[in-house]
Amino acid sequence: MHANPGQIRKGRKFEQVLEGARDVFLRDGFEGANVDAIARAAGVSKATLYSYFPDKRLLFIEVFRLECDRQTMAALDEIDFADPPAVVLRRAAEHMVASFLSEFNQAVFRVCVAESDRFPELGAAFYRSGPLRLHDELVAYLARIDGQGAMAIPDPHLAADQFIELCKADLYLRHLLRVTDTFTPDEIARVIDGAVATFTARYAA
Repeated sequence: MHANPGQIRKGRKFEQVLEGARDVFLRDGFEGANVDAIARAAGVSKATLYSYFPDKRLLFIEVFRLECDRQTMAALDEIDFADPPAVVLRRAAEHMVASFLSEFNQAVFRVCVAESDRFPELGAAFYRSGPLRLHDELVAYLARIDGQGAMAIPDPHLAADQFIELCKADLYLRHLLRVTDTFTPDEIARVIDGAVATFTARYAA
């Protein structure tokens, strides 16, 4: 599957193709997924698949964008933003750490880095769909609680980046580099507890 990236044509079976591709990518990863398997899962011909997505990278990024939407909506639905900041931040950290350690999300990151020289638009698409959206959601929340006086956060943009990085401590890089495949609940809780404690101490009102 290859051609000029950036050319996505939508049509009647577009969503059908994305659903089938999502199942295959989640099961087989980027490298393991092939056109035949994706077409079968989507219930379309290879010609139809190619007509919508001339490049597998484009399909992968579009599936990732929808997965980001799904994860974001799930997180927003589960978090009560009227709770005290420490409670909200803990719930946000739980979702972030789970997302950071997701095999699918990390596979997307690896593909974008590997292809960044030839197809820089893939990296830009990944950044907009994942990291930037997460950053913007956090900025909006942190600016709101600063305005309410619940915390003192003069630079919500910097603070959002700091909290995201705190949630990556220890586990993220080890998992990304395949040094460690799985982590215990205690290991994950240690990172989440540390992130929330450090952040709330730094920005206490």
